[in-house]
Amino acid sequence: MPHKTFLAFIWPSLLAMVLFIAVPIISVAYQSLFIEHEKVLISTENCGPFGCKAEVTLDVDAMRQLRQDQPMGRYNGLNTYSNSTHLAFSDINEIFRSSANFGEIRDRIMNLPFYKALIFTLSYTFIVTPLVIVVGFVIAVVVNSLPQMMKGPVIFFSLLPMIVTPLVGALVLYWMIDSRGIIGAGLQSLFGDPNLSLKASPTLTWVTLFVYGVWHNAPFSFVVFYAGLQTVPADTLESAMVDGANRWERIRFVTVPYLLPLATFIALMQLMDNFRVFEPIIGFSAAASATSLSYLIYNDLRASDSPLFGSAAATSMLTIVGVIILLLPVLRRNWREFNRKT
Repeated sequence: MPHKTFLAFIWPSLLAMVLFIAVPIISVAYQSLFIEHEKVLISTENCGPFGCKAEVTLDVDAMRQLRQDQPMGRYNGLNTYSNSTHLAFSDINEIFRSSANFGEIRDRIMNLPFYKALIFTLSYTFIVTPLVIVVGFVIAVVVNSLPQMMKGPVIFFSLLPMIVTPLVGALVLYWMIDSRGIIGAGLQSLFGDPNLSLKASPTLTWVTLFVYGVWHNAPFSFVVFYAGLQTVPADTLESAMVDGANRWERIRFVTVPYLLPLATFIALMQLMDNFRVFEPIIGFSAAASATSLSYLIYNDLRASDSPLFGSAAATSMLTIVGVIILLLPVLRRNWREFNRKT
């Protein structure tokens, strides 16, 4: 294809990527270098017949002038990334110097907001992603082996979790595990404990969030694998049957290698989506037991006094870096396979 023709096809996509991806990322990176202005307070003393009383009020005019002069806020450089609410370098150093054993180090690090969110985010990503791939593949194989008249209804019900809005789906499951919900009441009846609650235990809360993540994302994996199963060469499968391969061996040695590129694609998509987990935490009201990096951004932007744009921007950049690090092994493997084929 001539270069001029190629550029004519590609420039709209490049322009959209620059406008809607590159420019916002650069803007967020720049915002992360600034923090909010310090409040300008006025101390006054009001005296009356019963004595004097000191009052402190916010100087609205001075604050307005500050925001006009420095709309981005006060320049803070990279200090936002290293403060106690983010990477907390000084806190980590103090923890390692003053802690007596590994358990104490772990517990104290878990109390730091960024690392608490990071640990849950990584746990959610590395548990939900492989389970989504495996569950989606199993559903696709089962549906593909069903009689033609049964496939339509089964496919429809299999896609329902993906059709439901993530926040709505999380709320529905949250109500189901409530003590008055069908799952919560059933567990209380099963174990004979009226005080049993899935919401009371941080561990059970994590497990519930993981289960919801698999339930909601598995249909995407199923759709991709099911479409891929329709393209598996029939003659290869027939040859395997002639050679005496049973169903499991045909899946293992023919179907799985053929669908491996699709599994890589699903892994890429799920790694990006799961690392940005947010809706289930809101839907399950699980912030006390589980917080993610995306939830930290949300929490900064809804701060009671004023939105912490600099803090939210720094967490956003760290999230982007985390996604890139997670994707590097998969992208590197794809690049090697591409070079091998060429």
